[in-house]
Amino acid sequence: MHILMVAAENGALNGAKVGGIGDVVREIPMALAEQGCRVSIITPAYGFLHHKAINDPPAQLVVRFGGEHQTARCHEVQPDHHHSNVAHYVIDSPRFNNFDPGRNSHRIYIDDPPDQPFASDATKFAFFCMTVAEALEKGLFPQVTHLHLHDWHAALLLLLRAYHPAYRSLQKLPTIYTIHNIGLQGIRPFNGHVSSLHAWFPGMAYDRQVVADPRWNAVNPMAIGIRLADRVHTVSPSYAEEILKPSDTPHFYGGEGLEKDLRLAHDQGRLYGILNGCTYPNDGPAPKPDFGTLLARLMPIVVGWSGMTDTVRASHFAAYARITALAKRPEPPPVLCTCIGRLQPQKTLLFQKTGTGPGTGLERLLDTLADNGLLIVLGAGDAAYERCFTRMAARRENLLFLNGYSDACAEALYAAGDLFVMPSSYEPCGISQLLAMRAGQPCLVHAVGGLRDTVTHGHNGFSFEGRSLADQVDRMALTFKEALDCIIREPGKWQTMRRNAAATRFPWTLSAQMYIKRLYVTFSRKRRHG
Repeated sequence: MHILMVAAENGALNGAKVGGIGDVVREIPMALAEQGCRVSIITPAYGFLHHKAINDPPAQLVVRFGGEHQTARCHEVQPDHHHSNVAHYVIDSPRFNNFDPGRNSHRIYIDDPPDQPFASDATKFAFFCMTVAEALEKGLFPQVTHLHLHDWHAALLLLLRAYHPAYRSLQKLPTIYTIHNIGLQGIRPFNGHVSSLHAWFPGMAYDRQVVADPRWNAVNPMAIGIRLADRVHTVSPSYAEEILKPSDTPHFYGGEGLEKDLRLAHDQGRLYGILNGCTYPNDGPAPKPDFGTLLARLMPIVVGWSGMTDTVRASHFAAYARITALAKRPEPPPVLCTCIGRLQPQKTLLFQKTGTGPGTGLERLLDTLADNGLLIVLGAGDAAYERCFTRMAARRENLLFLNGYSDACAEALYAAGDLFVMPSSYEPCGISQLLAMRAGQPCLVHAVGGLRDTVTHGHNGFSFEGRSLADQVDRMALTFKEALDCIIREPGKWQTMRRNAAATRFPWTLSAQMYIKRLYVTFSRKRRHG
């Protein structure tokens, strides 16, 4: 097999990862290669990824996009970690050069105004999909047997495959479409805007019912991916079940308007949920660092963060002062709780909302923790959420807020913590809980999606559920108290839980075997035999 993966992110290339897509696209090709597959990955170059090109000169691609002939260049590039059966490619074009002078860096995604959602990115990825189609048509990826597309950014390749006269030859290739987060769908208008279907591909005939969003007179790339792919895959079994149901936000996050399409895919035997994996060191988790060592690791990271807004700068001064004060304490806090993630509604809504008791979810956790410990939160995201955590940390001595992200900081917290708190409102798979457990840190999670599939209550962590938002907040607070009581009053049981967490394994090898069996081989056999 030679699988071509098309994605917006690739964590194997330095600077080409934002979230979970990048993690998967870095790891699963290596695991597939170990199973004997050949894998190629292609992403946009974003103005800098082609600098590690290993083919010179690059392949030239000319496409008719937006009514004009436009040129792009396809480079093979060298990843940070190489495997002989995995190749990495990027497509370079001025359309992908998203440079942010304020941060002195290139961006993968652009935050458009609320009245023009996805406008810049949708045009960028529509052009990307056309260049990939052209590269396939020109034979740049010989002997490709499967097209594996990731999230809405790659979905328009299926539209071109189905309807564009120049790319009908791609119909002989079986296609797999992976949903990483159904909440982001890339919806754009049919026409009347520079970022619209008719502006991208003028004159192309298509079936409007296949392309249209079920709720509005608009184009939905996520829906296109679900309707046109031969196999639809998402990143955990429980999430594959949840998205078959309609959403009732903020109490429940399901199919986000696409549940009918997903139920049809399920009924046709095209929908599969396969859990993401995690890499594990051969020698097990590293020893837990003492509190002083942890603070020493955090301090240079806090001091070294750059590109700050005024809000972030204020929170860093506060974090610096708090770390300095903690370092002077004669004894470390009895319990260290940690939380790492994007500060946005998916990850932290239950912290911000109230239940039937007094205070927000975060305040109730801090009240329960009291003088028994410290909660360290590492994250960045929505400005309103950053301000909320900054204000709370100023009032509560048992909360340390680190406004930003670094791998070094996250690694230190995973290794040092006693309890990892991850109350996501929905979670397609989740990686943070896997990394925390890998380090021997049990987790407290909301039992949704991949969190349900990886954390077992009372064995390697704690989980809670709730029918309503208020009920979820209440149960989170009660479960946190249960976990804290276990840590303080039942140390033997807690140490067993730590060992269970460290021993829990979700290897990428198993994921790769399931990919081959359910997404690639089975389909190929059915296709050959008609």
